[in-house]
Amino acid sequence: MATGYKNIRIEDFTYYLPDEKIAKYPEKIRDRSKLLYYSEKNIKSLLFNQLPDLLQSGDLLIFNDAKVIQARLEFKKETGARIEIFCLEPHLPSDYNLAFQAQNQCEWKCLVGNLKKWKNEILQKQVEIEGNFYQLSVEKIDLSIQESELQSNNTSNSIIVKFSWKNTENPNQRNICFGDILENTGSTPLPPYLNRKAELEDKIRYQTIYAKQKGSVAAPTAGLHFTTTVEEALEKKGVIKEYVTLHVSAGTFRPVKSETLEGHEMHEEHFEITSETLDKLINHKGRIIAVGTTSVRTLESLYWIGAKLTQNLPNPFFIEQWEVYENQCNTNSNISFRAIKNYMIGNKLTNLLATTRIIIVPGYSFRVINGLVTNFHQPQSTLLLLISAVVGEKWREIYGYALANDFRFLSYGDSSLLMVEQIYTNSL
Repeated sequence: MATGYKNIRIEDFTYYLPDEKIAKYPEKIRDRSKLLYYSEKNIKSLLFNQLPDLLQSGDLLIFNDAKVIQARLEFKKETGARIEIFCLEPHLPSDYNLAFQAQNQCEWKCLVGNLKKWKNEILQKQVEIEGNFYQLSVEKIDLSIQESELQSNNTSNSIIVKFSWKNTENPNQRNICFGDILENTGSTPLPPYLNRKAELEDKIRYQTIYAKQKGSVAAPTAGLHFTTTVEEALEKKGVIKEYVTLHVSAGTFRPVKSETLEGHEMHEEHFEITSETLDKLINHKGRIIAVGTTSVRTLESLYWIGAKLTQNLPNPFFIEQWEVYENQCNTNSNISFRAIKNYMIGNKLTNLLATTRIIIVPGYSFRVINGLVTNFHQPQSTLLLLISAVVGEKWREIYGYALANDFRFLSYGDSSLLMVEQIYTNSL
């Protein structure tokens, strides 16, 4: 049952992280970052470009191909007050692709900096895109809508903001889409712990080289170390690559403030997987290595979606925070994935869209992954809890080794390849 997991104390997952250990900027060459390798209770220090040497022919690497959007927009009031709007996820239209393609107007769930100084006025600014000038306007939407949305997605202090824009020189000209507005006007949403403003180089470096699906407001940072050279070496080694999409939300940086996990509410994240990738998972016989905690959450959530389908449980495409600890399903991942495939065939779907609030904590039995490529995470974070679920109490030794051997921490820091200590092996 989930009760025991809810009683986990967050103070048991802390360590001293000096500010100088936090990487404020990435390595000049992506794959020259350090790589800590942990397997069978042994720790090695390597470079990331040696990753292919650690993998086997037939291993399946699962990447998150989410693309970071330029989510921060700044407006200046006539009084001089600056209002920063941080776009979290679309409200209307709710589909990411449709929201980015929207012309004239759209609505987003946003965090707003300096919100107290933004009354009910419409904020405006002029932006130039490809030689054309546009007037970009934003306004807050009715409070009752805000409150209902707040309750449904558990995002503290978020509000609904309406964006509208028009060509000021040629009003009859076909308007540009909202994706162009963000790309040309916004700035990179760097993690708050970097304590610096985004620079031009961040637009490139806070993005994986394989990023494709727009929508994330934080990078799947485990993938920042990959280069075409590493990818070619992986292909030569016989390592298979597949992609999922999980739109990383700002909630990934939310600290656990309660004494026990029972008081912490996980953030929602939306993910997508294609029928082709699902086929690869169904037919794969070797190891599965997730690139990043976002890929882990996607794959493990995918297992539980299939489990709920086999059990005829309600709302199978939304995974709640604790339900995976209460569900006694003991089927293997192949059966689970086949249940999803059958559902997709029956409903003529080529892509599966779902939402998860899964929290992976010590004691969780991994149904899908055998290993994880990941960076080093903040003390007392849900991401550190996930690492402990992968390697057990060894996380302390691993993080102590990294600190003592000058590894760089957090989003722009160094990497690790961690092999799962205990794999769920039920073959029913």
